[in-house]
Amino acid sequence: MIDKKPFEIARETLKQLTTRKLPPTPGNYQSIYSEIAGVPMEHPFPVDRLRDIAQALPTKTPGQQKQCGLLESAINHMNWEGVKNALMAYGGFSPPAPAAPVPGLLPVDIAKTAPAETHSTPVVSAPALTPEFFAQIARMIEYTLPALGHDDERFLEQSNTLIKALRQSNPDAVGIKLMLAHYGHRLSFAAEDQAEIKNMLLKLLQLIIENISHLSLDDTWLKGQTDALLSACAPPLTLRRLDDVEQRLKDVIFKQTEAKARATLAQEEMRRMLTTFVARLATISESTGGFHTQLEESARLIEQAKSITEIAPVLRSVVGATRVMASDSQLARDELQGMKKRVEATEAELVRLHQELDRVSLQARHDNLTGALNRQGLDEAINREVSNVRRKDTPLCVALLDIDNFKKLNDALGHATGDIALTHLASVAREVMRPQDTLARYGGEEFVILLPDTPLDKGIEAMTRLQRELSTRFFMAGTEKVLITFSAGVAQLAVNESGMDAIRRADQAMYLAKRAGKNRVCGA
Repeated sequence: MIDKKPFEIARETLKQLTTRKLPPTPGNYQSIYSEIAGVPMEHPFPVDRLRDIAQALPTKTPGQQKQCGLLESAINHMNWEGVKNALMAYGGFSPPAPAAPVPGLLPVDIAKTAPAETHSTPVVSAPALTPEFFAQIARMIEYTLPALGHDDERFLEQSNTLIKALRQSNPDAVGIKLMLAHYGHRLSFAAEDQAEIKNMLLKLLQLIIENISHLSLDDTWLKGQTDALLSACAPPLTLRRLDDVEQRLKDVIFKQTEAKARATLAQEEMRRMLTTFVARLATISESTGGFHTQLEESARLIEQAKSITEIAPVLRSVVGATRVMASDSQLARDELQGMKKRVEATEAELVRLHQELDRVSLQARHDNLTGALNRQGLDEAINREVSNVRRKDTPLCVALLDIDNFKKLNDALGHATGDIALTHLASVAREVMRPQDTLARYGGEEFVILLPDTPLDKGIEAMTRLQRELSTRFFMAGTEKVLITFSAGVAQLAVNESGMDAIRRADQAMYLAKRAGKNRVCGA
Protein backbone atom coordinates (compact mmCIF):
# COMPACT_ATOMS: atom_id res chain seq x y z
CA MET A 1 0.00 0.00 0.00
CA ILE A 2 1.39 3.44 -0.98
CA ASP A 3 2.03 5.71 2.00
CA LYS A 4 -0.12 8.62 0.94
CA LYS A 5 -2.73 10.62 2.72
CA PRO A 6 -6.37 10.16 1.63
CA PHE A 7 -6.68 13.66 0.15
CA GLU A 8 -3.50 13.10 -1.88
CA ILE A 9 -4.87 9.82 -3.25
CA ALA A 10 -8.18 11.52 -4.10
CA ARG A 11 -6.40 14.34 -5.92
CA GLU A 12 -4.25 11.89 -7.89
CA THR A 13 -7.38 9.85 -8.74
CA LEU A 14 -9.05 12.91 -10.28
CA LYS A 15 -5.90 13.63 -12.30
CA GLN A 16 -5.81 10.05 -13.62
CA LEU A 17 -9.50 10.22 -14.61
CA THR A 18 -8.70 13.32 -16.71
CA THR A 19 -5.48 11.85 -18.17
CA ARG A 20 -7.15 8.57 -19.13
CA LYS A 21 -10.22 10.43 -20.43
CA LEU A 22 -12.54 8.23 -18.38
CA PRO A 23 -16.05 9.36 -17.39
CA PRO A 24 -16.16 10.29 -13.66
CA THR A 25 -18.49 7.45 -12.66
CA PRO A 26 -18.36 5.97 -9.15
CA GLY A 27 -17.03 2.69 -10.55
CA ASN A 28 -14.15 4.37 -12.48
CA TYR A 29 -13.28 6.55 -9.50
CA GLN A 30 -13.21 3.58 -7.11
CA SER A 31 -11.12 1.49 -9.50
CA ILE A 32 -8.41 4.15 -9.94
CA TYR A 33 -8.52 5.08 -6.23
CA SER A 34 -7.93 1.43 -5.22
CA GLU A 35 -5.14 1.14 -7.81
CA ILE A 36 -3.32 4.24 -6.47
CA ALA A 37 -3.90 3.33 -2.81
CA GLY A 38 -2.77 -0.25 -3.38
CA VAL A 39 -5.87 -1.81 -1.85
CA PRO A 40 -8.14 -4.51 -3.28
CA MET A 41 -10.92 -3.34 -5.53
CA GLU A 42 -14.32 -3.57 -3.80
CA HIS A 43 -17.17 -4.04 -6.23
CA PRO A 44 -20.34 -1.98 -5.75
CA PHE A 45 -22.99 -3.49 -3.52
CA PRO A 46 -25.61 -5.12 -5.84
CA VAL A 47 -28.65 -3.67 -4.11
CA ASP A 48 -31.11 -4.18 -6.97
CA ARG A 49 -30.02 -7.76 -7.69
CA LEU A 50 -30.23 -8.75 -4.05
CA ARG A 51 -33.66 -7.16 -3.70
CA ASP A 52 -34.87 -9.20 -6.66
CA ILE A 53 -33.62 -12.33 -4.91
CA ALA A 54 -35.29 -11.33 -1.62
CA GLN A 55 -38.63 -10.72 -3.36
CA ALA A 56 -38.43 -14.06 -5.15
CA LEU A 57 -37.99 -16.05 -1.92
CA PRO A 58 -41.19 -17.74 -0.64
CA THR A 59 -42.60 -16.47 2.66
CA LYS A 60 -45.08 -19.18 3.60
CA THR A 61 -43.99 -19.67 7.20
CA PRO A 62 -43.41 -17.10 10.00
CA GLY A 63 -39.75 -18.10 10.07
CA GLN A 64 -39.34 -17.43 6.36
CA GLN A 65 -41.13 -14.09 6.73
CA LYS A 66 -38.80 -13.06 9.56
CA GLN A 67 -35.62 -13.99 7.70
CA CYS A 68 -36.79 -12.23 4.53
CA GLY A 69 -37.35 -9.12 6.62
CA LEU A 70 -33.83 -9.38 8.04
CA LEU A 71 -32.47 -9.92 4.54
CA GLU A 72 -34.17 -6.78 3.22
CA SER A 73 -32.85 -4.79 6.19
CA ALA A 74 -29.30 -6.01 5.54
CA ILE A 75 -29.65 -5.09 1.84
CA ASN A 76 -30.86 -1.59 2.74
CA HIS A 77 -27.81 -1.13 4.99
CA MET A 78 -25.48 -2.71 2.38
CA ASN A 79 -24.33 -5.19 5.00
CA TRP A 80 -22.79 -8.29 3.41
CA GLU A 81 -22.49 -10.06 6.76
CA GLY A 82 -26.18 -9.47 7.46
CA VAL A 83 -27.11 -10.79 3.98
CA LYS A 84 -25.02 -13.90 4.59
CA ASN A 85 -26.56 -14.59 8.03
CA ALA A 86 -30.13 -14.02 6.80
CA LEU A 87 -29.72 -16.39 3.83
CA MET A 88 -28.10 -19.09 5.97
CA ALA A 89 -30.88 -18.83 8.58
CA TYR A 90 -33.54 -18.82 5.83
CA GLY A 91 -32.44 -22.30 4.83
CA GLY A 92 -33.44 -23.56 8.26
CA PHE A 93 -37.07 -22.66 7.57
CA SER A 94 -37.26 -24.39 4.17
CA PRO A 95 -39.69 -27.37 4.12
CA PRO A 96 -37.82 -30.69 4.48
CA ALA A 97 -38.18 -33.57 2.05
CA PRO A 98 -41.33 -35.68 2.64
CA ALA A 99 -40.90 -38.41 5.18
CA ALA A 100 -43.24 -40.97 6.64
CA PRO A 101 -44.68 -39.72 9.94
CA VAL A 102 -43.53 -41.58 13.00
CA PRO A 103 -45.99 -41.53 15.93
CA GLY A 104 -44.74 -39.62 18.98
CA LEU A 105 -41.94 -37.83 17.14
CA LEU A 106 -41.73 -34.08 16.63
CA PRO A 107 -40.77 -32.65 13.19
CA VAL A 108 -37.17 -32.24 14.29
CA ASP A 109 -37.01 -35.89 15.36
CA ILE A 110 -38.37 -36.97 11.96
CA ALA A 111 -35.60 -34.95 10.27
CA LYS A 112 -33.02 -36.67 12.46
CA THR A 113 -34.29 -40.20 11.74
CA ALA A 114 -34.62 -39.75 7.94
CA PRO A 115 -31.98 -41.75 5.96
CA ALA A 116 -29.11 -39.55 4.82
CA GLU A 117 -28.96 -41.17 1.37
CA THR A 118 -32.45 -39.95 0.45
CA HIS A 119 -31.23 -36.35 0.26
CA SER A 120 -29.02 -35.09 -2.50
CA THR A 121 -27.99 -32.13 -0.30
CA PRO A 122 -27.78 -31.78 3.49
CA VAL A 123 -31.05 -30.62 5.05
CA VAL A 124 -30.88 -28.01 7.78
CA SER A 125 -33.59 -28.83 10.35
CA ALA A 126 -36.07 -26.19 11.53
CA PRO A 127 -35.48 -24.56 14.91
CA ALA A 128 -35.95 -27.45 17.27
CA LEU A 129 -39.35 -27.61 19.01
CA THR A 130 -37.67 -29.29 21.94
CA PRO A 131 -39.10 -29.71 25.45
CA GLU A 132 -36.74 -26.90 26.51
CA PHE A 133 -38.42 -24.60 23.98
CA PHE A 134 -41.89 -25.41 25.32
CA ALA A 135 -40.61 -25.04 28.91
CA GLN A 136 -39.42 -21.54 28.03
CA ILE A 137 -42.94 -20.65 26.84
CA ALA A 138 -44.30 -22.04 30.13
CA ARG A 139 -41.93 -19.83 32.12
CA MET A 140 -42.98 -16.80 30.07
CA ILE A 141 -46.65 -17.49 30.92
CA GLU A 142 -45.80 -17.88 34.61
CA TYR A 143 -43.94 -14.55 34.59
CA THR A 144 -46.99 -12.89 33.02
CA LEU A 145 -49.59 -14.23 35.47
CA PRO A 146 -48.83 -11.87 38.42
CA ALA A 147 -49.64 -8.85 36.25
CA LEU A 148 -53.05 -10.31 35.33
CA GLY A 149 -54.34 -10.81 38.86
CA HIS A 150 -55.85 -13.88 40.52
CA ASP A 151 -59.58 -13.08 40.43
CA ASP A 152 -60.48 -15.05 37.30
CA GLU A 153 -60.36 -18.70 38.45
CA ARG A 154 -61.23 -20.03 35.00
CA PHE A 155 -58.35 -18.11 33.41
CA LEU A 156 -55.95 -19.38 36.09
CA GLU A 157 -57.13 -22.94 35.50
CA GLN A 158 -56.60 -22.55 31.75
CA SER A 159 -53.12 -21.11 32.40
CA ASN A 160 -52.13 -24.00 34.67
CA THR A 161 -53.44 -26.55 32.17
CA LEU A 162 -51.40 -24.98 29.37
CA ILE A 163 -48.27 -24.79 31.52
CA LYS A 164 -48.65 -28.46 32.47
CA ALA A 165 -49.02 -29.43 28.79
CA LEU A 166 -45.96 -27.39 27.84
CA ARG A 167 -43.83 -29.12 30.48
CA GLN A 168 -44.59 -32.67 29.40
CA SER A 169 -41.58 -34.74 28.47
CA ASN A 170 -42.94 -35.25 24.94
CA PRO A 171 -45.22 -32.24 24.19
CA ASP A 172 -47.92 -32.52 21.53
CA ALA A 173 -47.02 -29.62 19.24
CA VAL A 174 -50.33 -29.65 17.34
CA GLY A 175 -52.42 -29.78 20.49
CA ILE A 176 -50.34 -27.06 22.16
CA LYS A 177 -50.74 -24.83 19.11
CA LEU A 178 -54.52 -25.08 19.43
CA MET A 179 -54.36 -24.46 23.18
CA LEU A 180 -52.15 -21.39 22.64
CA ALA A 181 -54.66 -19.97 20.14
CA HIS A 182 -57.51 -20.27 22.68
CA TYR A 183 -55.32 -19.04 25.50
CA GLY A 184 -54.16 -15.97 23.52
CA HIS A 185 -57.79 -15.04 22.88
CA ARG A 186 -58.65 -15.23 26.58
CA LEU A 187 -55.37 -13.54 27.53
CA SER A 188 -56.34 -10.48 25.51
CA PHE A 189 -59.55 -10.13 27.54
CA ALA A 190 -57.68 -10.56 30.85
CA ALA A 191 -55.10 -7.93 29.87
CA GLU A 192 -57.85 -5.50 28.85
CA ASP A 193 -59.62 -6.04 32.17
CA GLN A 194 -56.44 -5.34 34.14
CA ALA A 195 -55.77 -2.20 32.11
CA GLU A 196 -59.33 -1.00 32.73
CA ILE A 197 -59.03 -1.77 36.45
CA LYS A 198 -55.80 0.23 36.60
CA ASN A 199 -57.41 3.19 34.86
CA MET A 200 -60.43 3.09 37.15
CA LEU A 201 -58.27 2.91 40.28
CA LEU A 202 -56.25 5.85 39.01
CA LYS A 203 -59.41 7.85 38.38
CA LEU A 204 -60.69 7.03 41.88
CA LEU A 205 -57.38 8.12 43.40
CA GLN A 206 -57.48 11.40 41.48
CA LEU A 207 -61.12 11.92 42.53
CA ILE A 208 -60.25 11.43 46.19
CA ILE A 209 -57.30 13.83 45.96
CA GLU A 210 -59.44 16.44 44.20
CA ASN A 211 -62.08 16.09 46.91
CA ILE A 212 -59.48 16.61 49.63
CA SER A 213 -58.19 19.70 47.83
CA HIS A 214 -61.73 21.15 47.63
CA LEU A 215 -62.29 20.54 51.34
CA SER A 216 -58.99 22.18 52.30
CA LEU A 217 -59.20 25.52 50.51
CA ASP A 218 -58.38 27.35 53.78
CA ASP A 219 -55.48 25.02 54.59
CA THR A 220 -52.90 26.20 52.08
CA TRP A 221 -50.31 23.72 53.34
CA LEU A 222 -52.61 20.77 52.54
CA LYS A 223 -53.86 22.32 49.29
CA GLY A 224 -50.28 22.53 47.98
CA GLN A 225 -49.64 18.89 48.81
CA THR A 226 -52.82 17.69 47.09
CA ASP A 227 -52.00 19.71 43.96
CA ALA A 228 -48.59 18.05 43.86
CA LEU A 229 -50.26 14.64 44.28
CA LEU A 230 -52.59 15.28 41.34
CA SER A 231 -49.60 16.18 39.20
CA ALA A 232 -47.72 13.04 40.25
CA CYS A 233 -50.73 10.81 39.48
CA ALA A 234 -51.03 12.00 35.88
CA PRO A 235 -50.28 9.29 33.28
CA PRO A 236 -47.99 7.79 32.15
CA LEU A 237 -47.29 6.09 35.45
CA THR A 238 -44.00 4.42 36.29
CA LEU A 239 -42.75 2.69 39.43
CA ARG A 240 -40.63 5.73 40.21
CA ARG A 241 -43.59 8.09 39.95
CA LEU A 242 -45.68 5.75 42.10
CA ASP A 243 -42.89 5.78 44.70
CA ASP A 244 -43.05 9.57 44.62
CA VAL A 245 -46.85 9.48 45.02
CA GLU A 246 -46.42 7.18 48.03
CA GLN A 247 -43.94 9.53 49.69
CA ARG A 248 -46.22 12.53 49.10
CA LEU A 249 -49.25 10.70 50.48
CA LYS A 250 -47.27 9.80 53.59
CA ASP A 251 -46.39 13.49 54.01
CA VAL A 252 -50.03 14.56 53.64
CA ILE A 253 -51.25 11.89 56.08
CA PHE A 254 -48.55 12.72 58.63
CA LYS A 255 -49.15 16.47 58.51
CA GLN A 256 -52.92 16.04 58.53
CA THR A 257 -52.74 13.67 61.52
CA GLU A 258 -50.48 16.08 63.40
CA ALA A 259 -52.69 19.07 62.65
CA LYS A 260 -55.84 17.14 63.56
CA ALA A 261 -54.37 16.01 66.91
CA ARG A 262 -53.28 19.52 67.81
CA ALA A 263 -56.62 20.99 66.73
CA THR A 264 -58.49 18.35 68.76
CA LEU A 265 -56.48 19.25 71.87
CA ALA A 266 -57.16 22.93 71.29
CA GLN A 267 -60.88 22.29 70.85
CA GLU A 268 -60.99 20.20 74.02
CA GLU A 269 -59.23 22.96 75.94
CA MET A 270 -61.68 25.52 74.58
CA ARG A 271 -64.62 23.25 75.55
CA ARG A 272 -63.35 22.88 79.13
CA MET A 273 -62.82 26.62 79.46
CA LEU A 274 -66.31 27.33 78.11
CA THR A 275 -67.83 24.82 80.56
CA THR A 276 -65.98 26.45 83.43
CA PHE A 277 -67.05 29.89 82.26
CA VAL A 278 -70.73 28.89 82.12
CA ALA A 279 -70.52 27.26 85.56
CA ARG A 280 -68.87 30.35 86.98
CA LEU A 281 -71.57 32.58 85.49
CA ALA A 282 -74.21 30.39 87.14
CA THR A 283 -72.41 30.64 90.46
CA ILE A 284 -72.12 34.41 90.14
CA SER A 285 -75.80 34.67 89.21
CA GLU A 286 -76.79 32.49 92.18
CA SER A 287 -74.61 34.50 94.56
CA THR A 288 -75.98 37.77 93.22
CA GLY A 289 -79.58 36.50 93.60
CA GLY A 290 -78.95 35.41 97.22
CA PHE A 291 -77.25 38.68 98.02
CA HIS A 292 -80.17 40.62 96.53
CA THR A 293 -82.67 38.59 98.60
CA GLN A 294 -80.66 39.15 101.77
CA LEU A 295 -80.52 42.90 101.12
CA GLU A 296 -84.32 43.01 100.73
CA GLU A 297 -84.77 41.09 104.01
CA SER A 298 -82.31 43.38 105.74
CA ALA A 299 -84.15 46.48 104.47
CA ARG A 300 -87.44 45.08 105.85
CA LEU A 301 -85.89 44.39 109.27
CA ILE A 302 -84.43 47.89 109.41
CA GLU A 303 -87.87 49.40 108.68
CA GLN A 304 -89.39 47.40 111.56
CA ALA A 305 -86.59 48.19 114.03
CA LYS A 306 -87.50 50.54 116.88
CA SER A 307 -83.99 51.08 118.24
CA ILE A 308 -80.32 51.09 117.29
CA THR A 309 -79.89 47.86 119.19
CA GLU A 310 -82.24 46.04 116.78
CA ILE A 311 -80.50 47.59 113.70
CA ALA A 312 -76.90 46.53 114.62
CA PRO A 313 -77.32 42.76 113.94
CA VAL A 314 -78.92 43.53 110.59
CA LEU A 315 -75.99 45.75 109.59
CA ARG A 316 -73.48 43.06 110.60
CA SER A 317 -75.31 40.55 108.41
CA VAL A 318 -75.32 42.95 105.44
CA VAL A 319 -71.60 43.65 105.83
CA GLY A 320 -70.81 39.91 106.00
CA ALA A 321 -72.87 39.15 102.90
CA THR A 322 -71.20 42.01 101.06
CA ARG A 323 -67.75 40.67 101.94
CA VAL A 324 -68.68 37.18 100.73
CA MET A 325 -70.06 38.67 97.50
CA ALA A 326 -66.88 40.71 96.96
CA SER A 327 -64.72 37.63 97.60
CA ASP A 328 -66.72 35.52 95.14
CA SER A 329 -66.52 38.27 92.52
CA GLN A 330 -62.75 38.50 92.97
CA LEU A 331 -62.35 34.73 92.55
CA ALA A 332 -64.55 34.73 89.47
CA ARG A 333 -62.65 37.63 87.95
CA ASP A 334 -59.30 35.94 88.56
CA GLU A 335 -60.54 32.66 87.09
CA LEU A 336 -62.01 34.37 84.02
CA GLN A 337 -58.78 36.28 83.43
CA GLY A 338 -56.88 32.98 83.64
CA MET A 339 -59.21 31.42 81.11
CA LYS A 340 -58.75 34.42 78.82
CA LYS A 341 -54.98 34.01 78.92
CA ARG A 342 -55.27 30.27 78.15
CA VAL A 343 -57.60 31.00 75.21
CA GLU A 344 -55.12 33.54 73.81
CA ALA A 345 -52.25 31.05 74.27
CA THR A 346 -54.24 28.30 72.49
CA GLU A 347 -55.09 30.61 69.60
CA ALA A 348 -51.43 31.61 69.30
CA GLU A 349 -50.41 27.93 69.30
CA LEU A 350 -52.88 27.13 66.50
CA VAL A 351 -51.59 30.06 64.44
CA ARG A 352 -48.01 28.92 65.02
CA LEU A 353 -48.93 25.35 64.05
CA HIS A 354 -50.47 26.42 60.74
CA GLN A 355 -47.53 28.71 60.00
CA GLU A 356 -45.14 25.86 60.67
CA LEU A 357 -47.16 23.52 58.45
CA ASP A 358 -47.14 26.11 55.67
CA ARG A 359 -43.38 26.48 56.00
CA VAL A 360 -42.74 22.73 56.11
CA SER A 361 -45.03 22.14 53.14
CA LEU A 362 -43.24 24.75 51.04
CA GLN A 363 -39.79 23.54 52.01
CA ALA A 364 -40.52 19.80 52.16
CA ARG A 365 -39.18 18.71 48.79
CA HIS A 366 -39.45 21.44 46.20
CA ASP A 367 -37.62 24.66 45.49
CA ASN A 368 -40.03 27.61 45.71
CA LEU A 369 -38.53 29.49 42.76
CA THR A 370 -38.06 26.82 40.09
CA GLY A 371 -40.43 24.07 41.20
CA ALA A 372 -37.57 21.55 40.98
CA LEU A 373 -36.71 19.28 43.91
CA ASN A 374 -34.63 20.89 46.64
CA ARG A 375 -31.70 19.24 48.45
CA GLN A 376 -33.98 17.19 50.71
CA GLY A 377 -36.05 16.03 47.74
CA LEU A 378 -32.84 15.25 45.81
CA ASP A 379 -31.49 13.13 48.67
CA GLU A 380 -34.66 11.03 48.72
CA ALA A 381 -34.81 10.76 44.91
CA ILE A 382 -31.19 9.70 44.50
CA ASN A 383 -31.47 7.12 47.29
CA ARG A 384 -34.51 5.68 45.51
CA GLU A 385 -32.72 5.59 42.14
CA VAL A 386 -29.61 3.98 43.64
CA SER A 387 -31.82 1.30 45.21
CA ASN A 388 -33.35 0.62 41.79
CA VAL A 389 -29.87 0.33 40.26
CA ARG A 390 -28.79 -2.19 42.90
CA ARG A 391 -32.02 -4.18 42.53
CA LYS A 392 -32.31 -4.21 38.72
CA ASP A 393 -28.64 -3.85 37.70
CA THR A 394 -29.38 -0.92 35.35
CA PRO A 395 -27.18 2.13 34.62
CA LEU A 396 -27.82 5.51 36.26
CA CYS A 397 -26.30 8.81 35.13
CA VAL A 398 -26.02 11.91 37.30
CA ALA A 399 -25.58 15.28 35.56
CA LEU A 400 -24.62 18.51 37.34
CA LEU A 401 -25.39 21.77 35.45
CA ASP A 402 -24.08 25.24 36.21
CA ILE A 403 -25.32 28.35 34.37
CA ASP A 404 -22.43 30.14 32.66
CA ASN A 405 -21.59 33.72 33.72
CA PHE A 406 -24.47 33.82 36.18
CA LYS A 407 -22.82 36.41 38.44
CA LYS A 408 -22.30 38.76 35.50
CA LEU A 409 -25.95 38.30 34.56
CA ASN A 410 -27.04 39.23 38.08
CA ASP A 411 -24.71 42.23 38.23
CA ALA A 412 -25.71 43.54 34.81
CA LEU A 413 -29.47 42.91 34.80
CA GLY A 414 -30.35 42.43 38.46
CA HIS A 415 -31.26 39.52 40.69
CA ALA A 416 -34.84 39.43 39.37
CA THR A 417 -33.46 38.60 35.92
CA GLY A 418 -31.23 35.97 37.52
CA ASP A 419 -34.31 34.36 39.05
CA ILE A 420 -36.00 34.37 35.63
CA ALA A 421 -32.92 32.67 34.15
CA LEU A 422 -33.14 29.90 36.76
CA THR A 423 -36.85 29.27 36.14
CA HIS A 424 -36.23 29.43 32.36
CA LEU A 425 -33.56 26.72 32.55
CA ALA A 426 -35.77 24.55 34.77
CA SER A 427 -38.72 24.95 32.40
CA VAL A 428 -36.74 24.04 29.27
CA ALA A 429 -35.11 21.10 31.07
CA ARG A 430 -38.50 19.68 32.05
CA GLU A 431 -39.64 19.89 28.42
CA VAL A 432 -36.58 18.00 27.15
CA MET A 433 -36.34 15.44 29.96
CA ARG A 434 -38.08 12.07 29.91
CA PRO A 435 -40.91 11.39 32.40
CA GLN A 436 -38.64 9.12 34.47
CA ASP A 437 -35.85 11.74 34.77
CA THR A 438 -35.58 13.91 37.90
CA LEU A 439 -34.64 17.61 38.10
CA ALA A 440 -33.36 19.15 41.34
CA ARG A 441 -31.88 22.51 42.28
CA TYR A 442 -28.55 21.74 43.89
CA GLY A 443 -27.82 25.27 45.06
CA GLY A 444 -27.53 28.76 43.58
CA GLU A 445 -27.32 28.38 39.82
CA GLU A 446 -26.56 24.64 39.93
CA PHE A 447 -29.00 21.87 39.01
CA VAL A 448 -28.77 18.08 39.18
CA ILE A 449 -30.55 15.78 36.72
CA LEU A 450 -30.92 12.07 37.47
CA LEU A 451 -31.08 9.92 34.32
CA PRO A 452 -32.13 6.32 35.12
CA ASP A 453 -31.53 3.46 32.65
CA THR A 454 -28.92 5.67 30.93
CA PRO A 455 -25.23 4.81 30.31
CA LEU A 456 -22.57 7.53 30.29
CA ASP A 457 -22.51 8.18 26.52
CA LYS A 458 -26.29 8.56 26.39
CA GLY A 459 -26.20 10.84 29.43
CA ILE A 460 -23.70 13.13 27.70
CA GLU A 461 -25.91 13.11 24.59
CA ALA A 462 -28.96 14.08 26.68
CA MET A 463 -27.17 17.08 28.21
CA THR A 464 -25.84 18.14 24.80
CA ARG A 465 -29.40 17.95 23.45
CA LEU A 466 -30.58 20.16 26.32
CA GLN A 467 -27.81 22.66 25.50
CA ARG A 468 -28.93 22.79 21.86
CA GLU A 469 -32.55 23.33 22.87
CA LEU A 470 -31.59 26.07 25.32
CA SER A 471 -29.52 27.82 22.63
CA THR A 472 -32.70 28.28 20.55
CA ARG A 473 -34.66 29.81 23.44
CA PHE A 474 -34.32 33.27 24.98
CA PHE A 475 -36.33 35.25 27.48
CA MET A 476 -37.02 38.96 27.79
CA ALA A 477 -35.47 41.12 30.51
CA GLY A 478 -37.40 44.30 29.85
CA THR A 479 -36.63 45.03 26.21
CA GLU A 480 -33.43 42.96 26.15
CA LYS A 481 -33.25 39.38 24.84
CA VAL A 482 -31.30 37.13 27.18
CA LEU A 483 -29.79 33.80 26.06
CA ILE A 484 -28.22 31.59 28.71
CA THR A 485 -25.88 28.58 28.46
CA PHE A 486 -24.61 26.07 30.96
CA SER A 487 -21.64 23.81 31.55
CA ALA A 488 -22.29 20.26 32.70
CA GLY A 489 -20.54 17.22 34.07
CA VAL A 490 -21.99 13.73 33.76
CA ALA A 491 -21.06 10.69 35.86
CA GLN A 492 -22.40 7.14 35.68
CA LEU A 493 -22.95 5.53 39.06
CA ALA A 494 -20.20 3.02 39.71
CA VAL A 495 -20.48 -0.29 41.56
CA ASN A 496 -20.72 0.27 45.34
CA GLU A 497 -20.65 4.06 44.81
CA SER A 498 -23.06 6.29 46.72
CA GLY A 499 -25.26 8.82 44.96
CA MET A 500 -23.49 11.78 46.53
CA ASP A 501 -20.10 10.43 45.42
CA ALA A 502 -21.43 10.29 41.84
CA ILE A 503 -22.61 13.90 42.16
CA ARG A 504 -19.16 14.94 43.38
CA ARG A 505 -17.56 13.30 40.33
CA ALA A 506 -20.06 15.05 38.07
CA ASP A 507 -19.17 18.32 39.83
CA GLN A 508 -15.48 17.79 39.03
CA ALA A 509 -16.32 17.09 35.39
CA MET A 510 -18.44 20.25 35.30
CA TYR A 511 -15.44 22.34 36.40
CA LEU A 512 -13.41 20.76 33.61
CA ALA A 513 -16.13 21.87 31.18
CA LYS A 514 -15.92 25.40 32.61
CA ARG A 515 -12.15 25.52 32.15
CA ALA A 516 -12.47 24.13 28.61
CA GLY A 517 -14.44 27.17 27.49
CA LYS A 518 -17.93 26.82 29.03
CA ASN A 519 -21.14 25.74 27.30
CA ARG A 520 -19.71 22.22 27.19
CA VAL A 521 -20.47 18.76 28.58
CA CYS A 522 -17.73 16.58 30.07
CA GLY A 523 -18.00 13.01 31.27
CA ALA A 524 -16.48 11.92 34.56
